[in-house]
Amino acid sequence: MYHTAVSFSGGVHRRSVWRWLLFPSLTFLPSYALLHASRKAFSNVKVSISNQWTPSDLNTSIFLFFQIWNGNSLFPNHESATIFLGLLDTIFLFSYAVGLFVSGIIGDRLNMRYVLTFGMCLSAVTMFVFGTVTEWLHFYNKIFYCLMWVINGLLQSTGWPCVVAVMGNWFGKAGRGVVFGLWSACASVGNILGAFLASSVLQYGYEYAFLVTASVQFAGGLVIFFGLVTTPKELGEEESENVEQEEEANRPLISGDNEGDSESSYSIQAPETASQPKAIGFVQACCLPGVLLYSLAYACLKLVNYSFFFWLPFYLSINFHWKEAEADQLSIWYDIGGIVGGTIQGFISDLMEKRSPVLAISLLFAVGSLFGYSRSPNSKPINAVLMAITGFFIGGPSNMISSAISADLGRQEMVRGSSEALATVTGIVDGTGSVGAALGQVLVSVIQGSLGWMWVFYFFILMTFLTIVFIIPLIVREMRPAVRNRRTSRLAG
Repeated sequence: MYHTAVSFSGGVHRRSVWRWLLFPSLTFLPSYALLHASRKAFSNVKVSISNQWTPSDLNTSIFLFFQIWNGNSLFPNHESATIFLGLLDTIFLFSYAVGLFVSGIIGDRLNMRYVLTFGMCLSAVTMFVFGTVTEWLHFYNKIFYCLMWVINGLLQSTGWPCVVAVMGNWFGKAGRGVVFGLWSACASVGNILGAFLASSVLQYGYEYAFLVTASVQFAGGLVIFFGLVTTPKELGEEESENVEQEEEANRPLISGDNEGDSESSYSIQAPETASQPKAIGFVQACCLPGVLLYSLAYACLKLVNYSFFFWLPFYLSINFHWKEAEADQLSIWYDIGGIVGGTIQGFISDLMEKRSPVLAISLLFAVGSLFGYSRSPNSKPINAVLMAITGFFIGGPSNMISSAISADLGRQEMVRGSSEALATVTGIVDGTGSVGAALGQVLVSVIQGSLGWMWVFYFFILMTFLTIVFIIPLIVREMRPAVRNRRTSRLAG
């Protein structure tokens, strides 16, 4: 009996260490943060790439024709190059969206450590070829660039569904909003890291921005392969040992209206039994309550969030005529706002035990912040403050939907019999969001070219309003039990 008690205590301690120290650090920096850092490298060097792909200002004579076709001058002017850069963003996001739908299903069926390592390492190689090898060899081809970006989107899609699912294996309902809100800052931290790495080597050429970020990402993939533990069972622990202590912590926040108080807890990935439960199907996951509405809401919101991600340094450099490296460094304030916003809003949603009302209130403030930022003066301190506020109200809700809410949706009572659902649900939500974001990148470049940047911000405001519209039914659903209980207490009183 004494041996069993010691063994149990040691197992709980070891699990606590992994849960609160080792595990989040592995999924945070070496994994998804580095994937975002490599994406940010491309958005941070768009001005340099555009200059490389178009003739210089000195070529206004008869020699212009020859430079256009000498290999590296792919476009006759910067406007055409800007549209192609937007097309590359769209190609990446469309392939990323398709990959998310597939990666979620694969992640629920294979060891997620292998899936993550495969995606990270091969994506790093693709980035290296796209940005570094082509420049070293002076090989410039639009079809090749598009093909590389399709492959990169598919490979990078292995990241988010797997890391959210693995996080869900280690953290239950208790404090999930603040834990996932803080942890989902890995994307924003990756953006900051990518901006720092790109701006630090940009003076040597944009190809070195790709080289540095790709090398760091490849090293991160190796760390994941040798260090990541995807579930407590890999430490030799049985879920049943801790079921009584973690029953409340592991119950989902989002559940049916008729949920009973005596229902037992469950895990994202089923415990070791004689027969392993089958993973949930794609159509079944789409039919789970809240999945489609949150997916459509995220499609609108991710369009706005990723437009800032892809175009903010370019906008600052072109609109205010700031140096590209300065614009890269200033753009991190949007991500800082998103980090703070996701953490605070997640904490508030934990206290309220409601997600959608917190989202709706934040998005209403986001409309005002977008309008204010669109009128920012040519002042870096003022721009940074307005940018951080916008990131707080846009990036914060985006982080919540893609992490904490996806975890809630994948742990509903309806999938208790087939608990291998979280990566699939996360893939659906993030994949639908990426489809919206992909469409947005084309629209941003077209609207900016035809009407100017102010109309781009009006477009962002419209998409934010649509996000709120899709969330309204979810607010009604979450608030209905509280209203019903209040009415019952009044009648009883």
